[in-house]
Amino acid sequence: MARIQIIDEGIELESPTLIEGLPGAGLVGKIAADHLVDEFDMAYYGALLCEGLPRVAVYGGDSPDLLPPVRLYADETRDLVVLQSDVPVSPKQATEFASCVTGWIDTSDAFPLYISGLAEEKADVPKLYGVAAGNGASMLDDVDIVPPSGGGLISGPTGALLHRAVETELDAVGLIAQTDPRFPDPEAARVVLEDGITPIAGIDVSTDRLVDQADEIQAAREQLAKRLQEVDRDESTQAQPIRGFQ
Repeated sequence: MARIQIIDEGIELESPTLIEGLPGAGLVGKIAADHLVDEFDMAYYGALLCEGLPRVAVYGGDSPDLLPPVRLYADETRDLVVLQSDVPVSPKQATEFASCVTGWIDTSDAFPLYISGLAEEKADVPKLYGVAAGNGASMLDDVDIVPPSGGGLISGPTGALLHRAVETELDAVGLIAQTDPRFPDPEAARVVLEDGITPIAGIDVSTDRLVDQADEIQAAREQLAKRLQEVDRDESTQAQPIRGFQ
């Protein structure tokens, strides 16, 4: 049965902000989510047992305990939850996955921030854009984040999550950063953290280590990036303009 299994029932959250960290273009969301979990030493909170996730087990170098490939981590003090993923979600089952995650968001009264990369030529500092469902637009107005120019779409599992938000009239924000989809992009993740997540979630997170370890992060994510390139780019999580329809 597709569900989210809460592992630590002792953690109490009140209308938390959920940061989605699925692998996608530039691994922007993945890098941002991993950084939050590490920087805040967040507690393992829940296991995602949703359709569309590979039945694999993950292990770390400091513990023999096995973990599911997609997990929730929580920070009770900051009322923050991060969805951390070590695998891409099957695009063919993204709809079922989105329904599973959105069900938990709805019952937990969480506010989701979904993250995607936009493949376009970057400025010296990657630009950050925003889209919204429900009352999420007011959040973007408050922090002066504008949508990408022209029309476009967000594909893959993150697109399915945003579609589900619209369908169920759920308040949600999609943060979209300029990125090169061929490579892991810590700089784009930094912009998402500093200019999007920090003001919207009302947290304060240092990104010094993220910048200092950019080379190390890129090397560590290279294998996952290669796996993502094997997925049809039209189906993987990314934002892209729609040509010829404006």
